[in-house]
Formats: sequence, structure tokens, C-alpha cells
Amino acid sequence: MAIVSVGIDLAKNVFAVHGVDESGKPALVRPNVPRGKLLELIASLPPCLIGMEACSGAHHRVQPALMSQGWTCAGRDR
Repeated sequence: MAIVSVGIDLAKNVFAVHGVDESGKPALVRPNVPRGKLLELIASLPPCLIGMEACSGAHHRVQPALMSQGWTCAGRDR
């Protein structure tokens, strides 16, 4: 089944990424994604909902990168 939702725990150097399919079963579990590989991983995913848990500074750094690849970030209009 296709991944429909992804959660990312943003940290300074290593991120945790967890994706689930339509039935809520784990379809992607990557507990240690290096900063340099996060965008590569996200780019390989089908369009889906992405939720990020982090401080506002981490959102400030990651959201523009995701938006530059065509992703829509809730709460950001630019």
C-alpha cells in the first residue's frame, strides 16, 4: 500500500521519519535519517501529508526546503 501520512521528528543532525499506509500500518520506519539525506528521502515519497514535530527554528529551516520541491506546508503562504 502507498504511504499516505509521514511524521518527522526534526532535530539538529539526525531525524526520525515514520510513514503509514491507508490502514495505519507502518510503511516507512527510519529512526536515523542524517540531515543531508532528509530531502532525498522526502523527494522519493508519493504526495502525502507530512507532520513535523520540532521547535519553531527547525520548522523555519525545513519548511522552505520542502516548499522549494513543491510541497505545501500548513500555516505557510509563501
